[in-house]
Amino acid sequence: MKTTSTLYGEIDSRIIAQLSNIQLLVCDVDGVFSDGRIYLGEHNEEFKAFHTRDGFGVKALVRSGVDVAIVTGRQSQIVARRMQALNVKYIVQGSENKADAMQSLLSQTTLTPSQVAAVGDDVPDLGLFKSAGLAIAVADAHPLVKQHANWVLSERGGFGAVRQVCDLILDARGALYDFSGASL
Repeated sequence: MKTTSTLYGEIDSRIIAQLSNIQLLVCDVDGVFSDGRIYLGEHNEEFKAFHTRDGFGVKALVRSGVDVAIVTGRQSQIVARRMQALNVKYIVQGSENKADAMQSLLSQTTLTPSQVAAVGDDVPDLGLFKSAGLAIAVADAHPLVKQHANWVLSERGGFGAVRQVCDLILDARGALYDFSGASL
């Protein structure tokens, strides 16, 4: 197996080649953008923590011309606000059937599966993997998800996993931190 040296260590060169063609990054939320824990307050308020480095990576990816989507089984205003702040183009919430949601995204974008990467952490996310050219599991994903992934990240969900994918897509496209001094 031929590898390529990256910021995150040696990665299979075939994965890097696939990353260079990605036009849409599709992510689950709980367990990918967050650590998967949901905090509930006394008055039914819900809290989630998002990593700012993941946010920077998403903004950089969007700025480079790669669209980002989230597909989540839950419905949350917190998620909507965070994703809107990051300029995520496609926000799909309350989707019980992630395979159908992915098919809908593909038809909206007219992209081929080879232009789409999907990141997941748990069994419902396998529906995203079915139509993605590159299936990616976070480091702390469920074992079944890791078995079905083309690539398992070194970073955990909620702790830089999204940033790792964004950085490596940008790097594969020759655009890592090519921002001309502009603020993200």
